[in-house]
Amino acid sequence: MSDTEHPSTNTAIQKAIAILETIANDTRALSLPDIAEQLSLPRQTIYRVIKQLEDIGLVIRDPSRERYCIGQRLNHLALASISNSYQNKKSHAILQHLVDEVGETCNVGMLDGHEVIYIDRVECDWPLRVQLKAGSRVPVYCTAIGKLLLANLEADERKHVLSVSELKRFTDNTITSPEELEENLEEIRLLGYSINNQEDSIGLIAMAVPVHDTHGRIVAGLAVHAPEARLSIPAARRVLPKFYEAAAKIGTVLFS
Repeated sequence: MSDTEHPSTNTAIQKAIAILETIANDTRALSLPDIAEQLSLPRQTIYRVIKQLEDIGLVIRDPSRERYCIGQRLNHLALASISNSYQNKKSHAILQHLVDEVGETCNVGMLDGHEVIYIDRVECDWPLRVQLKAGSRVPVYCTAIGKLLLANLEADERKHVLSVSELKRFTDNTITSPEELEENLEEIRLLGYSINNQEDSIGLIAMAVPVHDTHGRIVAGLAVHAPEARLSIPAARRVLPKFYEAAAKIGTVLFS
């Protein structure tokens, strides 16, 4: 099929958007032949457009495998879009209702490079709490949402994220051994949720569950944070059903 015969890729901008959508909608890094086959476009056309997208940081290339995935600049655009969208107001209402039910601070976060960025957060009414806001960033390897998202990355992508992450010790519970961290991530994959047992702050625990998009991919995490004296880990586990329910609603609102 020629360029002009493809109704959604007959201009340069349409080709660029189609390529970005193709890469973003696949869980794997894609090669030029993969993209060309999916879009029914010549490889030379794909190469020309994708080189321009790479030059401006919207896609990145793995030179060892000649495959492409979304770049940091596209991640930043996506996060900004979600944070400022009308849907975020609906998501915030769901989050507020969850906080009213459990009585502790809850937030939604996404992976951005080797950090987690909070795209929404509702603080509890307790005077003793960690006060952060949407847009705050936290380490990926010692937080509940971070570990949850790490655990569900492809092995090579997880390796890349950890390669640029300094496994700094914050408390005696911080996991700084790559081997021990991988064991913990495997456990998280099996359980379907993650626990942060005072790994970034003494006396504070957290629990996170996945938020899925319409393709069933884990794209964000929903977490509760609280002092252990108020919310023990067993008590957090007892409210897991409420978190899975809220996460499903948030996924539908933000990522449908």
